[in-house]
Amino acid sequence: MLLPATKIDLHRAQRNLLRAVASFEFTKGIFVLSIGLCALLLVHRDAWVIAESLLARLHINTDRRSAQLFLDFADRLTDASLWAAAELAFAYSLLRFVEAYGLWRQRTWAEWLAFVSGTLFLPLEIRGLMRGITVPRSSVFAANLGIVLYMFFLLRAGRRRRRELQSIGPETHDQSGK
Repeated sequence: MLLPATKIDLHRAQRNLLRAVASFEFTKGIFVLSIGLCALLLVHRDAWVIAESLLARLHINTDRRSAQLFLDFADRLTDASLWAAAELAFAYSLLRFVEAYGLWRQRTWAEWLAFVSGTLFLPLEIRGLMRGITVPRSSVFAANLGIVLYMFFLLRAGRRRRRELQSIGPETHDQSGK
């Protein structure tokens, strides 16, 4: 059994780690929200002209294959697809903000939400790693795997704690009722 001071330090460390995960999720929400706002800014505009000027500003030759793919993508954009992308980005960022709030407040439902949503993205990240291992892909995979494993740890610890309280509760109640 842990000493009371050790329990307090462990609880504080878990809370700080949970808040770090909440901050990470909040940052993801802000990033996706900004992408959604950028999609809205492109509505009723010529995305190809904007893409071409962006390539020129970044000094990227438009004859390169990747630049041509980018310009072709911009040429195929419609207002309807931009609205759909913005709506999807706003919904995803709202989910991340709700999750961040719940994790910051140490809510069990937010731990479940983080565990399930993180687990759903693991196959996509593994597929990305199979196409080629890069530092960004590896970092995203490692961070997501770490979050999923930590949420699993927290959920198991909470379940174990609830079982202990249930097994202690009736005995304490019987002794006090005598």
